[in-house]
Amino acid sequence: MSDLIIVAFPDEATAFEAGKALVALQKEYLIEMEDVVVVTRDDSGKVSLHQATSLVTGGAIGGGLWGALVGMLFLNPIVGAAVGAGAGALAGKFTDMGIDDEFLRNIGQSLDKGGAAVGILVRKMTPDKVLERLEPFRHKGRVMHTSFSHEAEAKLREFLEKIPPLGQPSDQLGGGRR
Repeated sequence: MSDLIIVAFPDEATAFEAGKALVALQKEYLIEMEDVVVVTRDDSGKVSLHQATSLVTGGAIGGGLWGALVGMLFLNPIVGAAVGAGAGALAGKFTDMGIDDEFLRNIGQSLDKGGAAVGILVRKMTPDKVLERLEPFRHKGRVMHTSFSHEAEAKLREFLEKIPPLGQPSDQLGGGRR
């Protein structure tokens, strides 16, 4: 079973850096993710989703290869590759794997203008090593949603969130920029 984690950051740059750091940790086999998405809300309020992997590109490449192979059987690999690439790209466009896009757009609407969030669907990880490597993001984010146990969520909040002084608005999620 996978766990969903969504962490908000006050700016896009920090969210993109966090997403990049998570992908690097996956390459080191410290975390195994099904999906990682950066959600941004610009100054005009428009929400955008930035997928780590493009299913359209992957579908086009895979479809092109399979189409070329099938085309070789019928002595026309170029036409087969073109048809396969088109079909693969179309299939990739309509395939939604990982975190539900509509859910992420709703999360994006709750961000302050100029803010961003990282959504991660985790299969498995080594929590102590992952947190150790994500030290540059300590006290820079706010946990918006997790499917963790209460204890694990509390540890993540303690790591990411900096408690604002009393009487001061939070820099993210409704207390800061509008």
